[in-house]
Amino acid sequence: MFILSRPLLNIGAKLEQTLPAQPCLLCGALSRHGLWCAACDAGLPYLVAAHCPVCALPVPDGRVCGRCLKQPPHFGRTVAVFAYAFPLDKLMQAFKFNEQLLLADSFADKLAQRISERPDCVVPMPLHPARLRERGFNQSLELARRVARQLELPLLPHACERIRDTPAQSALKWRERSKNVRKAFVCTQDVAGKHVAMVDDVMTSGASLNELAAALRRAGAREVSAWVVARTLPHIRAQTESRES
Repeated sequence: MFILSRPLLNIGAKLEQTLPAQPCLLCGALSRHGLWCAACDAGLPYLVAAHCPVCALPVPDGRVCGRCLKQPPHFGRTVAVFAYAFPLDKLMQAFKFNEQLLLADSFADKLAQRISERPDCVVPMPLHPARLRERGFNQSLELARRVARQLELPLLPHACERIRDTPAQSALKWRERSKNVRKAFVCTQDVAGKHVAMVDDVMTSGASLNELAAALRRAGAREVSAWVVARTLPHIRAQTESRES
């Protein structure tokens, strides 16, 4: 194994050296590692601590947290790559609001590497048509398209629709978010008996993903998982709530 792997590693290193260097999006140094350099990648807030397998919030032993036991969401597990913290949050904002669409592939590749259980299909978090016209693209669809391709899974880009043009969740206090997205989604495609993976950029309160999962369940989905690039953690939530109060 070692004899075989060493030449492959050497070939990989040589190929990386021949790739054109580009400025790292975070520090500006020339990088052949991708959109950000290896040093900045090592400094990103990867979600590595023990966390609840259902909602991805930190728990000491990695078991299902009390909140998910008391009030289980409509999805059964969450896969998240990063904590939504600096500097990942700046990259995400550039992706969503400054049309840095090249970041979609980098984020999606990181997400695909975390997937250990294959679902039957992938569904992106839908945008309301009015929001889609305003933004010009659906960031969740961009992520889902790449993830589905990387994992060779069927992508159902139009399986779900957002039928209510609700205010942005980020503009609301946490306790108002579940009410804001209630019955906001409908599933128009047959997913009966399927394990469906929902793809979104960031899970904050989880209200939108929970409501989308409810719509998929009503359409017959056997199981629903949430795949997100980043998860907002409690200390960030507390900072957000203090600014809103």
